[in-house]
Amino acid sequence: MKYIKYFFQFLIVIIFFLIFKILGPKLSSSLSGKFFEYIGPLFRSKKIIIANIQKAFPDIASVDLRKMIKLMWNNYGRIFAEYMFIKDFRNGKLVSNIEIIGQDVLEEIKKNNRQVIFISGHLSNFELMAMCLEKNGIKLSAIYRPLNNIFLNIIIERIRKKYICKNQIKKGIGGMKKLISLKKNNFSTALMIDQRVSEGILSNFFNQKALTTTIPAQLIKKFNIPIVPVYIERLKNIKFKIVIHEPINFKDNATTENITEDLNIVLEKMIKNNPEQWIWSHNRWK
Repeated sequence: MKYIKYFFQFLIVIIFFLIFKILGPKLSSSLSGKFFEYIGPLFRSKKIIIANIQKAFPDIASVDLRKMIKLMWNNYGRIFAEYMFIKDFRNGKLVSNIEIIGQDVLEEIKKNNRQVIFISGHLSNFELMAMCLEKNGIKLSAIYRPLNNIFLNIIIERIRKKYICKNQIKKGIGGMKKLISLKKNNFSTALMIDQRVSEGILSNFFNQKALTTTIPAQLIKKFNIPIVPVYIERLKNIKFKIVIHEPINFKDNATTENITEDLNIVLEKMIKNNPEQWIWSHNRWK
């Protein structure tokens, strides 16, 4: 029964993708954003979203709360439509729609053949970040979580491997082995640190304990490499800004707990810049 549901979801997504291809990137992104404002709340718990936002912004006014939720769904819908145009963002007519600040940081990494850990969260169209890093000549592997829908996952994995980052690493033991192998060949790693993970540790996130991945801390302690935070912001419609921050070096005696909590603080600052562009629908503090 589950696979029948997944297959019908797959067919619906394919139909939408074909429509998006006909409409073009700007109109597709706009219409999909508006569409998700209405259908998004039907598929995700409104209570969870409100509770999450109030944990991060306890004094938020009701009108601002409603506006943030509406804009979150709009951004969600835009991301969905923009999957059809990842190729154009990388090598086509949409290349100029992405402004990169901190290009000198990337050039320094390449010049010194240095490996780093790029961290970020599911902000704006987060898929464009790893794409820009690899396109700029960074030897990169990206950690990802496969979609539950096995039919859709085939398509998204293909898009990611072809246009975002060739070296896609699935979360899990097998993925970690591949990741370490690439690390030995001087590959940098990109990952999102804002998902709830059962194998993580409880760490402060907006003054609440949340299960948080320790992969960055593990890599720092094993390979003694720096963290480079990456922030993406949707400026308007399908125009984006990506900020590459200066590397953060941790002391040798820094603990996994300390590193993880420090990175959560970095993530909090990114989210506060544009909270409506972060995905609040996940049960982050469960």
